[in-house]
Amino acid sequence: MKGLRTIITIFAVLFIITIAVFASGAAYIINEGQQVVITQFGRPVDNPIILAGMHFKLPFIQEAHYFEKRLLDWDGDPNQIPTRDKKYIWVDTTARWKIVDALKFLQSVGNEMAAQGRLDDIINSATRDVVTGHLLVEAIRDSNRILESNSEGEDMIVTDEALERIEVGRKMLEGLILEKAKVLAPQYGIEIIDMRIKRVNYVEDVRNKVYDRMIAERKRAAEKYRSEGQGKAAEIEGQVAKELKVITSEAYRQAQVIIGKADAEAISIYAGAYSQNPDFYSFMKTLETYKETIDATSTVILTTDSDYYKYLKSLGVSE
Repeated sequence: MKGLRTIITIFAVLFIITIAVFASGAAYIINEGQQVVITQFGRPVDNPIILAGMHFKLPFIQEAHYFEKRLLDWDGDPNQIPTRDKKYIWVDTTARWKIVDALKFLQSVGNEMAAQGRLDDIINSATRDVVTGHLLVEAIRDSNRILESNSEGEDMIVTDEALERIEVGRKMLEGLILEKAKVLAPQYGIEIIDMRIKRVNYVEDVRNKVYDRMIAERKRAAEKYRSEGQGKAAEIEGQVAKELKVITSEAYRQAQVIIGKADAEAISIYAGAYSQNPDFYSFMKTLETYKETIDATSTVILTTDSDYYKYLKSLGVSE
């Protein structure tokens, strides 16, 4: 019984000591996504601690400053910026950044809220510098292609010739802004990972001009598409007519060959039949001649010794 009380007492003492250590700030815990800078009377005492787990410091006189190691978001306010062609647009940007030097970060800005304000100045300034140096169309377009949607909602290229051609697109502008912003960020212990233009809106007078240009581009694309379709239709019709002539010609040739063979075969059959009885052949040919030359309205004058009259005479037909 005495031994059990001793164990309980030891655990109680250890628990009290642990509580006292954490309460005094002598022990602190760093999570996986955090880093810590220890200061003593406001001055850093060592390099930033990035290893996760439990750590110790002098109580009361040393302080732990926690900072994120993970990527952080920055979302700026829309800014009205003039383009090189003197057209005002609203540009809304966003970026991702992280703290790469916690000690410098602590000494220069102190905390994430202040860092967001510095990023406002850095990224907005870089955005203004880049956008004012380029045309409006370069801030809203990535290529010279004009896209339309088909019945399934998928984009398809109608033409690759826009009314206003560009050399620098929106993606390249984002890259230029990122390069400018990256130059200033390291002095605050910050690295800007990437940035994007979320949205570009037009002021009222610019919006109408943009719509007019879009309409003109679509009309031009439609005319080109229609012209190409008509050319393709003419090509198909010409090919059909050509193939039809070839088929008709070949069919006529084959028909003539068949007719020729049939006539030859018929003549051969007739010749074989008539050669067996020449008088019958002469009689049949004479009847065919009567049929082809005499009808109900015909008047024929013949001599009595005419071969044409021979079979009529034998039938007792008088003049």
